[in-house]
Amino acid sequence: MKNNITVLAVIAALGGFLFGYDTAIISGTIGFVKVQFDLNTVTEGWYVSSALLGTILGVAFAGVLSDKYGRKNILIASGAFFAISAIGCAISGTFDQLVMYRMLGGIGVGIASMLSPLYISEIAPAKNRGILVALYQLAITLGILVAYFANAYFLSVSTSVDFSQSSKMVQKIYVTELWRVMLGSEAVPALIFLFLLFILPRSPRWLIMKGKTKKAKTILLRFMDDDGANLEIHNVKQVLSEKSISIKKLFSGPFKQAVLIGVLLAVLSQLSGINAIIYYGPKILEEGGLLIGEALGGQVIIGVINVLFTFVALWKIDNLGRRPLLKFGVLGIMISLITVGLLFYFEVGNTTVLMIFILIFIACFAFSFGPVLWVLLSEIYPLKMRGSAMSIGTMAVWIGTAFVGQMTPWFLENLKAHGTFWFFAACMVPALYLIVYVLPETKGKTLEEIENYWLSKKNKVK
Repeated sequence: MKNNITVLAVIAALGGFLFGYDTAIISGTIGFVKVQFDLNTVTEGWYVSSALLGTILGVAFAGVLSDKYGRKNILIASGAFFAISAIGCAISGTFDQLVMYRMLGGIGVGIASMLSPLYISEIAPAKNRGILVALYQLAITLGILVAYFANAYFLSVSTSVDFSQSSKMVQKIYVTELWRVMLGSEAVPALIFLFLLFILPRSPRWLIMKGKTKKAKTILLRFMDDDGANLEIHNVKQVLSEKSISIKKLFSGPFKQAVLIGVLLAVLSQLSGINAIIYYGPKILEEGGLLIGEALGGQVIIGVINVLFTFVALWKIDNLGRRPLLKFGVLGIMISLITVGLLFYFEVGNTTVLMIFILIFIACFAFSFGPVLWVLLSEIYPLKMRGSAMSIGTMAVWIGTAFVGQMTPWFLENLKAHGTFWFFAACMVPALYLIVYVLPETKGKTLEEIENYWLSKKNKVK
């Protein structure tokens, strides 16, 4: 099994599964936690976005720590954070304790969001690196879907099983404080991930960085012949010999526009409102007329659509290109958001129509911003600055996510549901402009060709 690169990629991609699971499992707990701890809109937003603060911390330190201690070791740390967070949330006695453990889980998410795809890209041969890295995005959507199923299942057990003769502890877990078993359920995939990480070999690139070329070659020979391993080592050493670019210099010179495009698209992808649906979906659907059980069931359907249309993106991204997927996806996002806002504004009582347009929104996001953003962040920059620029782009994603998580309860209370959806729709206008008029198409281009594109634009400005 250790010699099967696909198996190793799947194990590393489980970090994406936990990323998705941790992000989505909270949606079923918000109403219960709000009642349990008497939360207002500000503290409700803090409950959701506290994990995202941890995520930002995880992203900030993941690169530095993994360079010093290795990708594998820091991934193991992320698995430990996930497990401790899940168990800690389940046994939290106060709201502050719950928030603290959610933040620890967020640190795990931040580390995994950086290192799972990075590890896969460094262990995989160049010829099939793209599809193996894409497993990470697929794992995220599967994690979200399984979390929705878990929430719906736990609610079903709580409402259909008679716990009157059970102990007070069982009643507390499955009836009065159902959120505990929902959040605690993440311990199962977290512990599986943590155990399987010990199977992974160290990253060959990291070993070469540390001067351990022989060990790196031994690992590479598991997946390629001797000539391929020597070529891979030569390429890595060549990249490492190039002068690195400081973070300060990323925002000046010929590649400034590339970095800014990446940051803006990263933030705008979150301002589409995707995480408002993931985090607050049951609350929004309840406002549309669904009961809590129906709302959680609706989120399961949302998760299925999210997974299915991610496959569409993986199928077509190298055929149609990045810009067409983004253009049509963002246009579909805008139309569906405006329509959902109109349904809430005019208080249309047809919940089926509401679900249809929410599903259209999810589908459009799943084949556009969802997978394409991560592909662009890995392609749009020249190789020698890709790591630093990607860390900035990833940080921008999580800052946007934290903003949406914190502000959505306030939006729903003050702008109402219709105003909230229209706000997200308005945020798609600059996104569409960037995609149509500024973003270059990277399909089929080498990193050198992309680098020359930015250099040529700089020369034209002069």
